[in-house]
Amino acid sequence: MSESATTQVRSGKVENYGLWGVQVLVALAFFATGLLKIIKAPEELAVAQAWVSHFAPWMVRAIGGLEVLGAIGLVVPSASRIMPRLTVFAAIGLAVLMIGAGATHVMIGEPVLATAPAVLTVLCGLIAWGRSRGAVIAPKTAS
Repeated sequence: MSESATTQVRSGKVENYGLWGVQVLVALAFFATGLLKIIKAPEELAVAQAWVSHFAPWMVRAIGGLEVLGAIGLVVPSASRIMPRLTVFAAIGLAVLMIGAGATHVMIGEPVLATAPAVLTVLCGLIAWGRSRGAVIAPKTAS
């Protein structure tokens, strides 16, 4: 193997491992916050998160459900190699959700709190790009 081929293989591995790290961390963040939105009463959530009072309780739970499903979608399809392309769609969906979250914070007068959704949007974009272009995970082949 030539030196450039060896370097390319190493950089591909680093990119793949780096993306896995980002995927797992982002998935954990979405899973935890989504689960809170599902389990906790909206009145309890509204104490710490002012945006909750601007939405119907079913919407808060629906957002939590989408976050949990998105978190699962960031990891399970890629890890199982069963339809790994779903990871890209989960990342795009979560990015869209975070754009809405950032816009909500800005509209209710909390622009500083739009920072976390902005960071998560960028990370989800990185995952979507990385798993669709950079470090694509091939689906499992039928044997």
